[in-house]
Amino acid sequence: MPLNSLITCLWFDGNAEEAANYYVSVFGNSRITGIKKYPEAGSAIHKRQPGTVMTITFELNGHRFVGLNGGPAYKFSPAISFQVECEDQSEIDHYWERLGEGGDEEAKQCGWVTDKFGVSWQIVPKALPQILTDEDEEKADKGMG
Repeated sequence: MPLNSLITCLWFDGNAEEAANYYVSVFGNSRITGIKKYPEAGSAIHKRQPGTVMTITFELNGHRFVGLNGGPAYKFSPAISFQVECEDQSEIDHYWERLGEGGDEEAKQCGWVTDKFGVSWQIVPKALPQILTDEDEEKADKGMG
């Protein structure tokens, strides 16, 4: 069975709309595509204020996301990250600076950055896979250093 689409769901603790708006401002060709609010019905189960954002759907350069305000049960971890392939140094600088604003300063290393929402990103040159697998071991080693 072919995979027709893959949508990433990000679990937030009340700040999914803020995060989606932030990401849309960082990435070109991006937009908010929908917002669903928590209803009055089921409030005994979902324990969220009716009328607050339950989910926000958005696209970042064609990749679809759902931001879910699911509460404090789950946190982001560097075990999952988004890799941003950049054409040149100016793109690398843009994403490094913007995604790093207010994030974890200690997590900024080797192209990795954790943003202010706890989401991990790898900001890398598009040529990195080719560099790391170069047949010339010296070149490949330099790519790691």
